[in-house]
Amino acid sequence: MAIREGSGRFGLWPVSVAWDGTSIHRVWFGGSGGTDPIPQEITGYLAGRRTDLSHFSSPAEEGDGVSARIYRIVREIPYGETRTYGEVAASAGTHARVVGGALSRNPTPIIIPCHRVVGKKDIGGFTPERAIKRELLDLEARAVRKGSLNSRQS
Repeated sequence: MAIREGSGRFGLWPVSVAWDGTSIHRVWFGGSGGTDPIPQEITGYLAGRRTDLSHFSSPAEEGDGVSARIYRIVREIPYGETRTYGEVAASAGTHARVVGGALSRNPTPIIIPCHRVVGKKDIGGFTPERAIKRELLDLEARAVRKGSLNSRQS
């Protein structure tokens, strides 16, 4: 199946997605992707609807390496919740800095919700901009307060 690229919006930020079927190969903020519309589930998520994204896969989760292990752990953080870098590191059997490094290279944010991993004392980093992480966390918090979920979010 050919990889398609499309663009959508998350507030002021353009969001681009490269996918084929249910495999999401890349998600990036800023710049531009192709002209196709992005998958409806991702559009819904970006609009603040608690959409189930668990049927999408990310090639980044495949394999036995530490980054893939970290991505699989992060993928299990429930919608509207956070974990610290240290908590993820303990689950992965590594160090918090390794978790931060892996998440800074996450090719599929939203699918692997790295914005849900925060520091003990602050929000932590996010590529390309920390403000996007804050907005994603706020979006999920608003949806949880509204109680708009009828299905599980990954």
